[in-house]
Order: sequence, then C-alpha cells, then structure tokens
Amino acid sequence: MRTSLIALGLVSSLLPGCSGAERFAAPASFGGSAPVTRNYTEAGFAQWTQEFRSRALAQGVSPATFDRAFGAVRYDASIIAKDRNQSEFTKSIWDYLDGAVADSRIANGRAGLARHAAVLDRIEARYGVDKEIVVAVWGLESSFGGYRGSTPIIPALATLAFDGRRGPFFEAELIAALKIVQAGDVAPEGMVGSWAGAMGHTQFMPTSYLDYAVDFTGDGRRDIWSDDPTDALASTAAYLQRMGWQRGQPWGLEVRLPPSFNLGLIGKGTTRSTGDWAAMGVAPAAGGSLPGMGASSILLPAGVRGPAFLIGPNFAAISRYNASDSYVIGVGHLADRLAGKGPFQQGWPRSDRALSTDERRELQQLLTRRGFDTGGTDGKIGTNTLSALRAWQASVGMAPDGYANVEVLQRLRAG
Repeated sequence: MRTSLIALGLVSSLLPGCSGAERFAAPASFGGSAPVTRNYTEAGFAQWTQEFRSRALAQGVSPATFDRAFGAVRYDASIIAKDRNQSEFTKSIWDYLDGAVADSRIANGRAGLARHAAVLDRIEARYGVDKEIVVAVWGLESSFGGYRGSTPIIPALATLAFDGRRGPFFEAELIAALKIVQAGDVAPEGMVGSWAGAMGHTQFMPTSYLDYAVDFTGDGRRDIWSDDPTDALASTAAYLQRMGWQRGQPWGLEVRLPPSFNLGLIGKGTTRSTGDWAAMGVAPAAGGSLPGMGASSILLPAGVRGPAFLIGPNFAAISRYNASDSYVIGVGHLADRLAGKGPFQQGWPRSDRALSTDERRELQQLLTRRGFDTGGTDGKIGTNTLSALRAWQASVGMAPDGYANVEVLQRLRAG
C-alpha cells in the first residue's frame, strides 16, 4: 500500500518485530533521483520550517494548527541517528517466529481476547475480519499495547523531513499528522509513537490513519493512542477489510506437497483454485481437505526443507499491512494459536542462517553475471530475484525452490 504506507515493511532487509518504526523507513530515493541530505544548523532548520509552513498551508493545514503544533518542535539528532543505524542483517523466519509466536505472546493474546471479548465480537461482525487476526496484529505491532512508542511524532517527522534523505515521504506524513491534529483527534503533545512516525496500538502511519482509522466507540475521535485499544483494533479490521479480506476464509494454511510436486508452480506469481491444488495432491498438513480460498498460491519461505503454505486473498490483505512474508505468517500463525490450533507440522532448517544484506547483493550480482537477471542488486530478495534464483537452481540440477541460503551463495561463488 504505497499511498498510505501502513506498516508496509519498507526496509526489506529488516523483518518485522525489530521495532515498530524501523519498518516504516522509506526507500532511499524517489523518482530515481539521488537523495539530498542537509547538515543541521539552527538557522537552516528555521528556514526549512518557514518554507514547509507554506507548503503545509497550501495543502489545507490552517495557520493556527501549524503554529500550535510547531511551537515546541526542535530538530532531534537522535532520530537521524536511528535512521542511519538500522541493522543490515535479517533474522531467519524461524528465529522471527520464535519470538512472534512465543508461549508468552500466545498467553497474553488469549488474555486480550478474553478481556476485550465483547468489543472484538462487534468488530468481527462489522468488518468480517477474524478477531484472532486483529489481536495478532496488535500483539506483533505493540505487544498488545505495551510498547506503543513515546516519541513525539511531529518533531520526529519534521526532523526526518528536514534531513531530506527521504524528504517527500516524511513531508507527506508530517502534513497528514498536522491534519489529524487539526481534526481534533489528538493534541500535538498526545501524538506519540515510534521514531519514524508509526502510532498507537497497531502502529498506523499518519497517512494511513487519515485514510482508514475509524471511531468505533462513537465519541467523535479516532483515538488510537489511549489505553483503550477499541478504535485501534477496529481501525485495523477496517483496514484489512478495505485491503480485500474475505470473510470466512483462512489467512493461509500449512500444506503437504506430494513427492512429485512441480516446484515450478511455487510462488505468488502462480495461482490455482484450491480444487486444482487438491487434484495435484496438495493437502493440509494437519489432515482433512483444503478449504475454499479462491485463487491461491504455494509458498516455500525456507525452501523444500521447511513448511509449505497455501496462501490466498487474506494473506495478500495482511501483506498490505506489512509486506514481509515472515510478518504475515507470524500474524496468521499467532492467530491460529490464539484460536487453539497447534504448531506447524514441518520443522524449519534451523542449521541455516539468514544472509546479510551484503551477501544478498553478492548473490544478485552473481546470478546476473551468469545470465539470470535479478532486476537490480539492492540486497532485497523480491520477485525478480526469486525468479532468477529458481531458474539458476534448475539449470544446475538443484531443487528450484528459490531459497537463498549460504549453500546457494557458496555454490554461486564456486561457479
């Protein structure tokens, strides 16, 4: 969701769960141009503030709102330090899931389901999104409200917008934040969250808040900041509904592939009906028959040695909240555990480790050098890199599962 940017996971080298705000960092450049950064001076920041004020007023922010919100705004060097020092390493999916779906999180999630049962039932009835999914998002985004962030949002966004490295993105978020204040949903001093602008129980960016947040309590304010999570939980369900959530369908499920399964069919780019998959011998890992999910795909996030998943529209809806497959599986699996289901049937290849960003760039360079174009060498394993990797694996007699691990990188190095 590029227009409203709600928990999209824009730093692809980071799996979700590191911190809410780290996942909101925007691409390093816009429109193909090189980013421009500014060295801070008090006079320079004051000049930028005046210039930005004109732009904000031109987009509907009132002078009174701007002056009130910026009365206490100061440049915050600690925000830039956090922006510059994001990790270059990833967790493996199983390491991430170990934390995301830990026993303590399951217990806390079940307690949250019980404590807010009445309102969650109403939210589920209104929006058609399973209450366990809503609570799972809440759990991963803020540990059920325990870690909502305490950074003042407007000064943080002003600092990032002034810095200029991703100025257009953060200016848009800052203007949205000012419009939220102008609407009376929250006072400037009450608008707190993570360092890059994510706010509330379920970590909405300001643009996403404007587009999707709801006043479920009916008190005239869309309050995602207070100790009462009602509006935040309802806003999450409303967002997922808008992103195409299908009532009554699972987020996905672990499946068992037959020994003869054609690995050329894996990946989000290939969709079949669940009837077609069943005819090929795909079956639920826990037994029974495949549920109706419409157009669906097979995902192998850890290759043939890890679990396989059948994913459909609801997987895609959650991925609009955060694009990381690990995050979506984490939300889905946590929701399943909250509903009383068991752990995955197939284990993970825990002897493997995740590749660093530099190693992923090297992998892309080596694939491209061998004639398998990855569409760039940014260190992000996206659709183009997966397709190139699978084609190379097939060409050398490996299982074409698209799984990028140390073994694959070493074989590429060896030529």
